[in-house]
Amino acid sequence: MRNRQPNCVPSYFRPTNDVKGAMIRIHIRPIILWALLVGSFAVLPARWLAAQTPPQDAPAASPDAPMQISWEVRNRFRLFREERDFLLHAESGRGRSILASEQALEPLGDGRGWARNMVNRLCIDLQGRINEPCTRDNVKENYLAPADHPVTVRLTGEVPVGATCAWSIDDGQGPRQTTLDCAEPINFRAPYGHPSLVSVDVSSGPEAPQHLTTQIMVRDFFIAGLGDSIGSGEGNPDRQIALADEGFCFRSYLGTARTQYYRPSRAGYKGGRACEAPETLAVWQHQSALWLNSACHRSLYSYQTRTALQLAVQYPHIAVTYLPLACTGATIGNGLLGPQRASECLPNKSGAACQGTVNAQLVELSAAIAAAKRRQPDRKLDLILLTVGANDINFSGLVADVIVDSPTERLLFRRMGVLGSVDDSRAALVRNLPQSFGQLREALKPLVGLLQRVVYVPYANPALNGGVPCPGGRAGFDIHPSFNAAPQRLANVSAYVQNEFLPELKALALCERGVLCRDPVADRMTFVDAHQASFADHGFCARAESDPEFDRECFSAKGESFDPDIVTAANQPLLCGRNASEYRAYLPRARWVRDANDSYFAAMTYPQALPSSSQPNDIHDATWGILSAVYGGAVHPSAEGHAAMADAALPAAASVLGLDAESETNQDPATPAVTAPDPH
Repeated sequence: MRNRQPNCVPSYFRPTNDVKGAMIRIHIRPIILWALLVGSFAVLPARWLAAQTPPQDAPAASPDAPMQISWEVRNRFRLFREERDFLLHAESGRGRSILASEQALEPLGDGRGWARNMVNRLCIDLQGRINEPCTRDNVKENYLAPADHPVTVRLTGEVPVGATCAWSIDDGQGPRQTTLDCAEPINFRAPYGHPSLVSVDVSSGPEAPQHLTTQIMVRDFFIAGLGDSIGSGEGNPDRQIALADEGFCFRSYLGTARTQYYRPSRAGYKGGRACEAPETLAVWQHQSALWLNSACHRSLYSYQTRTALQLAVQYPHIAVTYLPLACTGATIGNGLLGPQRASECLPNKSGAACQGTVNAQLVELSAAIAAAKRRQPDRKLDLILLTVGANDINFSGLVADVIVDSPTERLLFRRMGVLGSVDDSRAALVRNLPQSFGQLREALKPLVGLLQRVVYVPYANPALNGGVPCPGGRAGFDIHPSFNAAPQRLANVSAYVQNEFLPELKALALCERGVLCRDPVADRMTFVDAHQASFADHGFCARAESDPEFDRECFSAKGESFDPDIVTAANQPLLCGRNASEYRAYLPRARWVRDANDSYFAAMTYPQALPSSSQPNDIHDATWGILSAVYGGAVHPSAEGHAAMADAALPAAASVLGLDAESETNQDPATPAVTAPDPH
């Protein structure tokens, strides 16, 4: 484990105005490796309040059912500051799987993404720090240790028309009463940690009042998301890049005029677009894509966020306090157990102040648990969602070896150590990953207790379609002239992932196949891999007539999407003749894995956490051309892919938390297979 670096790591528990710049020196080799990482989200007092309109996500009750007191927690995904954001997902998710909900939401926003505005309305700011207190629906709350929760209570079933309800609540501070028409709901804040007794006398006509009573106690679950880029949501910026319709010039490594090429520029970019007009990164960065956390490329679309959110949607009697910590590029040693390099910086006016590293995820999680326990000694971490391991076996090097095809670039990258091999990855898988996984297991025990509470969700093979490896070629990768998914190299890597890497991850999580664990039963995690079967038909090469029209017309199946003529491409880089600004990152597609074209069109990212001495003077150069093509999501799940992963993880998470197997909101997604530890 690496030591924490003082005064250079952003923390969840620093004041939000304590932002100090810190720089680290990063040279060309780690820059490109890093770029190709693939393994690499009116105040309500405690007194009675005036009746309000029932929340849209309230479970419907038959009017012929027996009369009963029904209740639910409002805005129960506590990351959201405003109830309207939760209600959007609650309404969309009713009766649908997470994937179906995602597919229904995106066309409503013209494929621009439901998260694009929500990302500014969270209890965690864009620097990754918790707002304490967080003002949620006009009430200041402690995010990690809530004192109470907003609850709506109503009478449901066969309620007499015009009946009057005399309500009483006793939350330990003495009973309070109010009388309302029985058609009206009531709202109060239920204290955390002990029950509130609610009763009602229903009066209608000359008959004696009917008396009903119930007990209300909100279960607030503390859930953390840990891991690498698959956990963080890489590939899915909360607000995609705005593209210009004209071209922007890049050079290839040969550096001659004949090796210049044009790709779409950023909307709003005012600098020079020609290679002969040098520009600095500072001029470019103000039009960046927006992430929940830029340093780690965290996104609200990540499967971890969607799983935690869906628990809140599906179970109206709980609240979910969710802490996203996964970070793109993380390994077990550098990321979870120790600090790691930041991905990029939140755009700012100067472009100069930029944090160079981020804290170890377990350091942040330990601090969060300690902060919560200071206010509530019995507060505990209930669940961890985890995906990690791909960066530990240099999966980025395998991707580079598959897609970089031009002899010049291959020779250069081989000398720099960027290209990996299956043999080297296999050696790390056998020699290094089990030891690192054992260290992680021991580090997690003091935080979560039973390792059954760690839901490990592995990767899916990104290169399958129809259950067989993608055929390869330039389709989806012609954003850069040197890219071409070589068929044989692609088939070799796909077979290695399917037959060796994924089975070894399962064995590590479940202490199987000779994996050494201190206690082979108690040390097993909860393992979920049902999503892998679905991804077998939705790899990066999948295409369908239902794909967006722009994709079908402009992303050539032959890998001939862009105009090679630098004169005409300067004004119109796409051969299809359509404008790049028409691309929509979040429309449903057959592929659930971002290809390199998607990565450029959705994020077009450059790492900015670099000292000025390590940044190129000219963003037209070959290094930035490579980075913009892959950094920000190539060969990572799309929003649909993450939703499918969340559908697989949801039953396991609900089981670990002891929630009912059947949804209280009548949602009935297909239940995937779950492998959980034997409790005995």
